[in-house]
Amino acid sequence: MTATTFDKPAVEDRTFSSSPPPLRLQLAPPGSAPALIDGAWWPRSRDLMAELPALTAVLDPLWGRITHVTVNPTFWPVIPRKVPVQGHVVKVGWFKAEQDPHKLLLLSYTAGRWDLLVIPPETGAATATRLMTAATDPARQLTASGLIQEAELFRLAAEAEAAWDSAREKAWDSEGGHDARRTSSHDPAEAAIGHVPIPAEGM
Repeated sequence: MTATTFDKPAVEDRTFSSSPPPLRLQLAPPGSAPALIDGAWWPRSRDLMAELPALTAVLDPLWGRITHVTVNPTFWPVIPRKVPVQGHVVKVGWFKAEQDPHKLLLLSYTAGRWDLLVIPPETGAATATRLMTAATDPARQLTASGLIQEAELFRLAAEAEAAWDSAREKAWDSEGGHDARRTSSHDPAEAAIGHVPIPAEGM
């Protein structure tokens, strides 16, 4: 697969005349070696009619006119055959067994093919940021589904660590930890330091 790059690796805040929300898209940096994924797209819905026009408006000038898009129907409830976009029409197809369910494949007659990781719209911001970074890492080697699975494992590990920390905090409280901290806060020296007024500017 040939990956075409451009001079700005991230496209996040493009302004459109109708002022829709910013496009959440990040592409591989210039000079990256060909990989299974050329970037990550975080749409706001699973409505291709609503989401594709903004995506192609950004990609057409960078990659050549996008003429065809394919998806896996697993996560797209409605797949229109054609989507009107700025200045032309994009034909939409689907492959269930042959295409990764978390990938969007884009074709341009003039430039070639690109594959984008599709981050589920309901994904939290922290996980989406992690996925965008991983999908555009020059050393990236995972498939779209592999990236999603890795991010989910990271999220679960973070939740488990937070739960463990919370359990330790509760155990510490049950052993008088907070009482000990409240007792120490009554130390006269600490109380005095806590009430030292901030000098006025110029003093």
